[in-house]
Amino acid sequence: MAHTITYGKRLLDVVPLLESDFRIQVVFTVPPHELGDGTARFLHGAGSAVVPWEEAVRTEFDLALAAGPRHMDEVRARVVMLPHGANFVKRPPGGRESGVFGLRRQDLLLDGRVPAAVVLAHGDDLAALARGCPEALPVASVVGDPARDRIVASLPHRDTYRAALGLGPGERLVTVTSTWGPGSAFARFDLLLPRLMDQVRGTGDRLAVLLHPNVWSGHGSRQVRAWLGCWAEQGLGIVPPDMDWRPVLCAADLIIGDHGSVTLYGTLTGAPILLAASPEHEINPASPAADLAVLAPSLSPVHPLDEQLAYATAEYRRPVYEALSARITSAPGRFDRGMRALLYHLLGLGQPAHAPRTQPLPAPDRLRVWPHTGREATA
Repeated sequence: MAHTITYGKRLLDVVPLLESDFRIQVVFTVPPHELGDGTARFLHGAGSAVVPWEEAVRTEFDLALAAGPRHMDEVRARVVMLPHGANFVKRPPGGRESGVFGLRRQDLLLDGRVPAAVVLAHGDDLAALARGCPEALPVASVVGDPARDRIVASLPHRDTYRAALGLGPGERLVTVTSTWGPGSAFARFDLLLPRLMDQVRGTGDRLAVLLHPNVWSGHGSRQVRAWLGCWAEQGLGIVPPDMDWRPVLCAADLIIGDHGSVTLYGTLTGAPILLAASPEHEINPASPAADLAVLAPSLSPVHPLDEQLAYATAEYRRPVYEALSARITSAPGRFDRGMRALLYHLLGLGQPAHAPRTQPLPAPDRLRVWPHTGREATA
């Protein structure tokens, strides 16, 4: 049940655990969502069978997987709820008492009913679940994080990703990541991108942005490309919403981000991190994103940008960031095995007689990131 592209991407990390089994047919559907623009097109592009929502709610299914709660009470199936990002890093307005997005009753209960399973990445999430939705504790399973495992499995292929992006020896890739909303780095792009473009101009360095798919859905892809168009013509790389962002993150030499999941996943890569936005009131104080907000240097509008980039690189200490990235999951490298066992148990089927293998990510398409061929090299 892929409400948005973000949810769909998470589910596409899960369904390979099932879809090669001739006993199982996997289909997708797109429930109504104000940020669901382009989701059906994205799923079709991935080769998925997509059932219209009106048909899906009239059909009996053995199991339904969802990375978001809306309309799940309408589904005729046992429901498995998954997180759609790294940990549960955001909280709604109202402070600590308002809970954590993804772990509240309204996020998990299906018209008052408990789902068949609630998937968690870290054992620490159980305490937050006990506060936000204690009814779901009996069905909670600490399984791991698929994005974390695929990034780690892909880091040995970093040189392949860099070559696919057209990066030569000694060329740096500066990757700007942004979540969505008024507290995001994207909300500051009109001030941030001109400075960054001036910084990389003439150096041979490349600049690429990874925007949350909700930015594209909320504003419209035409509008987003219009806003970024003048910088794209000067060499800014833009990762489209239907493209896998993780190989580009693996290829980065420096990450400029905010309090979103992608920046937190960046702690796995070994690239120094600068924070362009980190609104305390939006961050779950018990999450590793809160620790990252304290650990990573904050981008200053006053000091020269090249000095700040050099400072972030000089001050970077890999073991400290590794300790933080270890908090993404308490089951590192075990998502595929744990998730497959859970799903087959719920389906009442024996698992295939082979261990699941976490696949490295595919190489990125340079021409989709830098379509202005030839101009990005001299920008």
